[in-house]
Amino acid sequence: MSTELTIGFLPLVDACLPILAHEHGFAEEAGVSLQLVKDMSWATVLDRLLYGHSDAAHLVAPLAIAATLGRGRPAQPLSVPFVLGLNGNAITLSPELARQVRPEGGMGTPAAVGAALKVIADERAKAGRPLTFGVVHRYSSHNYMLRYWLAACGIRPDHDVDISTVPPPFCADALKQGEVDGICVGEPWNSVAVEQGAGEIVLSTAQIWRRGVEKVLALREPVLEEKREGVLRLIRALCKAGAHFVDPANWELNAGILARPEYLDGSAELIRRAIADQLLIARDGPMVHYPDFMFQHREAANFPWVSQAEWLYSQMVRWDGTPFDAEECRKAARVFRPDVYRSALLGTGAPLPGASSKVEGSLASTTVVGTQQGSMTLEKNVFFDGMVFDPNDVEGYISRLP
Repeated sequence: MSTELTIGFLPLVDACLPILAHEHGFAEEAGVSLQLVKDMSWATVLDRLLYGHSDAAHLVAPLAIAATLGRGRPAQPLSVPFVLGLNGNAITLSPELARQVRPEGGMGTPAAVGAALKVIADERAKAGRPLTFGVVHRYSSHNYMLRYWLAACGIRPDHDVDISTVPPPFCADALKQGEVDGICVGEPWNSVAVEQGAGEIVLSTAQIWRRGVEKVLALREPVLEEKREGVLRLIRALCKAGAHFVDPANWELNAGILARPEYLDGSAELIRRAIADQLLIARDGPMVHYPDFMFQHREAANFPWVSQAEWLYSQMVRWDGTPFDAEECRKAARVFRPDVYRSALLGTGAPLPGASSKVEGSLASTTVVGTQQGSMTLEKNVFFDGMVFDPNDVEGYISRLP
């Protein structure tokens, strides 16, 4: 008997796995009937999920934790049994600003771009016209990655620069109209800004944290328990969609599907570029190949590492200005559900890590890791500033942040 699941999503390339699981029949083969509902802002996606209008959502990872902890609204426990992808975002600045901070012919390094930006940010702040950045939600990895980078470069968010919320489909327009000086958003909206001449890409967030958690599949905890067997089948279908998505032979086909009006309603060419890790950084500039700009399948990309949830909690404490709370940290950690992921894939041959948590930012080279099933090699997962996050000392980590 088929399980019916409604999934909310935003028009972003990293909504690809549920869409392709539906379009290519992987969900149907697994015994899941999907209804996909497009929204325009993360706030609406979350509302639809919390009020029971959808069973699951394509969601920015920190928002699942914020909803569980009751940040900004009454707490409702969410569960994340599957990560839809890592990174896939970029920082795009107005053309004038971009040309002042990045080198000719390519993207810069986070440290060099940040150092150049700090000079301008200081001048603008002293003149009473601080730089303004747009991020897609207060509780988004975009916000945390942008803030992490700025702070590490000596630029104080909310003091030296302003950060406001702009829904992804409106980011390019906000930049074009001069409402913001820069945006941190997922594809294809950076590329849309470039095509319009409204912005130029200066960094990929994968340069800030090489394997940063991005979008997740989120469900209300009671729905996960009620429809658990259907969710396990969905996870298996999403894994098949991931393998299909990363295969170069399928890039054109999948870009065409994602470009349809009911999904991203955009340019298949811009979407294909993102899938292929190709970024046009300026309208008249070069195409840059940045390997693993989007990361949807290899190296347990879809595994909900508990340590990633705990890192997100550390940034929530940092930027909300609240004290570290050990019980809150435990609640945040429990949002990510590696136990459900394991249940779905045990016996399928898919690689399963031997641990559910790891030291984030500790791998500077390719490393073979222990597994419960299959074999697995992890590549580097460094933060650009060399900091390391040990989930056994979250409070100590927070105290060491600038």
